[in-house]
Amino acid sequence: MAGRDEIIDFLDDLLDSPAFDDYGPNGLQVPGAEEVRLVVSGVSAHRELFEAARDAGAQMVLCHHGIFWRGAPLQVTPQSKERLKVLFDSDISLAAYHLPLDAHPEVGNNALICRALGFERQRSFDEHGGRDIGSIARNDTGLPAAKLFARCAELFGQEPLVFDAGADAVHTIGVVSGGGSRAISEAAALGADAFITGEPSEFVMADARELGVHYIAGGHWATETFGVRRLGELLAERFGVEHRFIAVPNPI
Repeated sequence: MAGRDEIIDFLDDLLDSPAFDDYGPNGLQVPGAEEVRLVVSGVSAHRELFEAARDAGAQMVLCHHGIFWRGAPLQVTPQSKERLKVLFDSDISLAAYHLPLDAHPEVGNNALICRALGFERQRSFDEHGGRDIGSIARNDTGLPAAKLFARCAELFGQEPLVFDAGADAVHTIGVVSGGGSRAISEAAALGADAFITGEPSEFVMADARELGVHYIAGGHWATETFGVRRLGELLAERFGVEHRFIAVPNPI
């Protein structure tokens, strides 16, 4: 068992979450039980995940996408009431870390994707709210483009959308998980041979072809399972709590 507030203080400090001007609040969004035995991690905060966490006996849900967002209705809607009711009735805390979990150079989504694909992180890029969130990574030997596409399919668990528009050998990649298509031009300017993100946008086909960069969209959900799962593992290692990642797969 570990204290809820002790866990949140650790995560806030690790991810430097107060330094980010994000689209929603990072950290503890809904307070539940003060003592935590089981942490369930998942990508997006919604009722199906909360119900799975309740059924597992969790005291805390740790997410990448929380339930409060800038521009969303300020009042509690019938939909948000049903989500909150699951948490309240089961005394489950909800913690969420968005941009801080994309940006972190060791446990962040983008850094972990680079490492899993066999590339060494070199620097950050793609600034949001005063902080860079993406990763530029290098493989000095070079990886055949077809092999990179295959590794992405295996890593993300689904066939990515690919615009095969770059060199035969990939030495440098730019990675911005989730909805990061807008960063393809900056990645190309920094020397990337391939750009990897989650959710595609219409304009990227032309950008990839004109910039001569491979574009790979592996899925918004699929590219953002890495950081939150690693955070849960860290909590288990540091505090001795049980951790369980619960997947609610989303093809988008």
